[in-house]
Amino acid sequence: MSSVKKTCICALCTALCCVLPMAFHALALGPAFSPMHLPILLCGLVCGWPYGAFCGVAGSVLSSCFSGMPAAAQLIYMVPELCAYGLFTGLLMNCIRTGRTLPDLYLSLTAAMVLGRVAGGAARALFYLSHAESYSIALWAGAYFVQTAPGAVLQIAAIPPLVLLLTRAGLIPAHYGKPAFQEPGG
Repeated sequence: MSSVKKTCICALCTALCCVLPMAFHALALGPAFSPMHLPILLCGLVCGWPYGAFCGVAGSVLSSCFSGMPAAAQLIYMVPELCAYGLFTGLLMNCIRTGRTLPDLYLSLTAAMVLGRVAGGAARALFYLSHAESYSIALWAGAYFVQTAPGAVLQIAAIPPLVLLLTRAGLIPAHYGKPAFQEPGG
């Protein structure tokens, strides 16, 4: 896929980071569904890690500036989490090669979701330590796995079929168009 097409998809996903939270909050579905995560995970899977990481950072900062969601204080730990989602979905999608696209999508997505939550928890722990407040594994697990379970289910249910749909429609290239690691000059 050309860099121009990747840039356009990344821009669309970054814009969705601003629009989706407003729509979800208007329907009273808010934080439990983690609407900002959807376009970032999609961007990483479709465009690769640099675009996914950019979308995670830019999308969260722009959404905060335009709508106040997330609050500026939350950006300290949300930016690393969302950047990690985009980064790891792109990296893992490039590296995982089971021979079938759907398992690759699910493996990349679920691993990136866990790694992003770890990054967010680490950033939050550093934030609490800097303010002499306590933070525990139980608080992390509650905030990143229990409270966001509906969002995780939505991400796992919606994103892989959406990627397959976009591929079948010819809007994005198939996953197996090139080997994971190409030899120089090859």
